[in-house]
Amino acid sequence: MLAAIRKNGLTLAIFACATTGLVAVTHHLTKDTIRQQEKIQLLTILNQVIPESLHDNDLYQSCSLVTHSALGTNDPMPAYFATLNGQPSAIAIEAIAPDGYNGAIKVIVGINQQGNITGTRVLSHQETPGLGDKIDLRISDWILGFVGKTVTDTNQDIWKVRKDGGQFDQFTGATITPRAVVGAVKNAVSFVNENHQQLTSQAFNCGGSNE
Repeated sequence: MLAAIRKNGLTLAIFACATTGLVAVTHHLTKDTIRQQEKIQLLTILNQVIPESLHDNDLYQSCSLVTHSALGTNDPMPAYFATLNGQPSAIAIEAIAPDGYNGAIKVIVGINQQGNITGTRVLSHQETPGLGDKIDLRISDWILGFVGKTVTDTNQDIWKVRKDGGQFDQFTGATITPRAVVGAVKNAVSFVNENHQQLTSQAFNCGGSNE
């Protein structure tokens, strides 16, 4: 009986070691492919939030890490700087909505030189399927409603969902999620517009700039 238990234990140990090794090897062999796919996906999104007509540089390479509470986190967040004919044209910055219904929502917002939003996308979220997930462009076009808008001292009150007296639609049965995204986008735009000169003077240190 004891010998059988030892034999089974040894078999399980060998199997666990083999499985762990296989996972490690698989990760090593696929990490570059995964990284390349992530880069391609990010580039696609960057070219959506900053249209190609507004830049002729490599957005992925033109990246700087920014740390400020207005971005919804104390962690450094990447900002991507667009130029056209050598002149600054727009900034795309990532931000966090920490108050989503099921946790943090990561967004990216493009803002041109005039302070207008050129595009917004949700990068990650855990919101409820069929309710809060309408912030995802794959589910609905709600996120496109930010294009062309800006944040000023005189329009603060309209940067809310309609239930709170603002201009943005909420979802049936799900107000918390769009409210969180609206707040995060508003804060990100305000931050960029108030710190534009300082942001554009930062050295590139993320994306592909430090590879």
